[in-house]
Amino acid sequence: MTVEQFNIGGSPAVGIYCTANEDIVLVPAALDKATVRKIEDALKVKAVGLMFGGSSLIGALSAMNSKGMVTTNLTDKVDFRDLKKDYNIAKTPDGLNAAGNNILCNDKAALVNPGFSARMVAKISDALGVEVQRGTIGGLRTVGSAAIAVNTGIMCHPKATEEELAVLRDLFKVNVQIGTANYGSAMVGASVVANTKGAIAGGLSTGIELGRIEDALGYLD
Repeated sequence: MTVEQFNIGGSPAVGIYCTANEDIVLVPAALDKATVRKIEDALKVKAVGLMFGGSSLIGALSAMNSKGMVTTNLTDKVDFRDLKKDYNIAKTPDGLNAAGNNILCNDKAALVNPGFSARMVAKISDALGVEVQRGTIGGLRTVGSAAIAVNTGIMCHPKATEEELAVLRDLFKVNVQIGTANYGSAMVGASVVANTKGAIAGGLSTGIELGRIEDALGYLD
C-alpha cells in the first residue's frame, strides 16, 4: 500500500474535504469526477458525494468509522438519505460542530475534544460503537485535525507529549508515531485521508513525509 499525493479543489488540506472508513469515503458533492476516481483508487472504496448545510468541508464537519458517524448539526435528513440505513448517526452541539476536527476515531476507539459534555461523549460512543475518551494532542483540543487514525496505526502532531502518546496507544491499541504532512504541517488530520487500504496526502507533502505516513499507519508491516 502507498500514499497517493494530490490536492482537492486546489488545496493540499485534503483532510478537511474528505473522510473515509473501510467501506466508503465521503467527498464534496461538487468534486470533479477525475478527482473522485483518484480518491476511490487510492483508498479502494466507493465515494459518496455530500454537502453539509451547503458546505463542502466534509472532512472537517464529520468523523466516521465502520459502524457510524458523527456530524455537524448543520446537516438535515436529506444529507443522509443514502447512509442512514447503514450507519448510526449522531450530531454535535453548536459550540463544537466541526466533528471531524474534534474527534479522532477508528473502529477500536475515539479520542475527543475535552469540551464535549458527558452526554455528548456517550452519544459519540453509541454512534461509533467504541470506547471514547476526552484528551488533547500536542496540547490541542482539536484532536481530529491534529492526527489521523486507521485500524493499523496513528500518526499525530509532532509536539504530542509522551503522556498523550501513551494515552493514544492505550486507548487505540495500535502503533502511534509523530509526523508532519504538506511540507511541515503539524495538522496531519487536516492533511491526510486514510483507511487500512491506502491514503491520500496533500500535494505539498515531501517524500520523507509520505514514507513516515506509510510507516505510522502500518502500510509497511
